[in-house]
Amino acid sequence: MRIMGLDLGSRTVGVAISDPLLMTAQGLEIIRRESENKLRKTYARIEEIIASYGDVEKIVVGYPKNMNNTIGERAQKSEQFKEALERRCGIPVVLWDERLTTVAAENSMKETGIRREDRHKYVDEIAAMLILQGYLDYVRAAGPDR
Repeated sequence: MRIMGLDLGSRTVGVAISDPLLMTAQGLEIIRRESENKLRKTYARIEEIIASYGDVEKIVVGYPKNMNNTIGERAQKSEQFKEALERRCGIPVVLWDERLTTVAAENSMKETGIRREDRHKYVDEIAAMLILQGYLDYVRAAGPDR
């Protein structure tokens, strides 16, 4: 069993995948879109990745709540993305609070010495890894019933 993590942005989707033991998240790729409302190719690429692994049983999508815990426009788009992804893939999709994930990804890249002008190439993939790793850590701490 594997779990896929996705960081939905306005023009990109960062993709991460867990190892079969559900211990660690690894970055896979960044799916780039022509515009925010064009998702057909994005869904198709996600389906290709799922098929290539064969054992993806759940998808975790970042849920960008506001800092005061309210739901804004970006979070609503994540909800719509979740519903469409469940319909297309037939796999359960979980929304996972991603507040400050992009900030953490930026800080991680600073610490590893990635140049500022190159960080945009990696931020969404790293954010997807952080979202997925947070979920994996939560599930492991919560026990087998989660």
